[in-house]
Amino acid sequence: MPTTQFNSRPEITRSDARLVKVSTWDTGSPERQRQTVEAVRSAWAGRDWPHPGLLSYTVHTGEDGRTLLHYSQWTGEEAYQDFVRGGRDTRNAEIDAAVPGIERIGLNTFELYRSGTKGGDTREPGCVVIVDVEFDGPDPARQRDWVDAVFEALGTDPVPAPGGIAAHFHLGTEGDRVLNYAEWETAQAHVDALASAGDGVGSPTPQWKRVQNYPGVTGGGVRRYTPALSLGAGL
Repeated sequence: MPTTQFNSRPEITRSDARLVKVSTWDTGSPERQRQTVEAVRSAWAGRDWPHPGLLSYTVHTGEDGRTLLHYSQWTGEEAYQDFVRGGRDTRNAEIDAAVPGIERIGLNTFELYRSGTKGGDTREPGCVVIVDVEFDGPDPARQRDWVDAVFEALGTDPVPAPGGIAAHFHLGTEGDRVLNYAEWETAQAHVDALASAGDGVGSPTPQWKRVQNYPGVTGGGVRRYTPALSLGAGL
């Protein structure tokens, strides 16, 4: 089996990543948040890469000082289920032994639909903003239409936010949610974009108003994270 390799960030747009799993852990405090990242690092670094169908595993720390966002790329659902049967619990048990009482809030499955990047942009993200959009029922066509509307708004925005690096839109496999994994230069750049724009990051244009008032959107949220740990298969 290949070894576990530490990377600076996941390759979000890799063509063999057909499925993405996203989950959140609540550690309870800044100190426990830090300890959990180190426990994850230790649990994975001490073993071979667990499964050829797992392409990357990334952890981000929430700016609330307690949550962790887990983002993993897979070749498919079968590979993920095989990993669950053969290796996930062992790693989680080691992490729980180091930091007892972690609350695992949820796990959602996505497929990458569209990515927007600036050509030639080599900036490393200092912040990842997760935008979670929920709809009032499953409708894959509506998921895609909402994302397409965002891209139209981005493409016609007269004053795009300078701190944005990339936006990666994922469709929930149950048809009722969209997740934007947005890479920003810094957290402050995102704060400044929110302060200087209209209702959200975008300028007050008709295209952005359509996105913001899209029918059927029932909830969601915007949360900022700092990249902490990204793992992949080595040689």
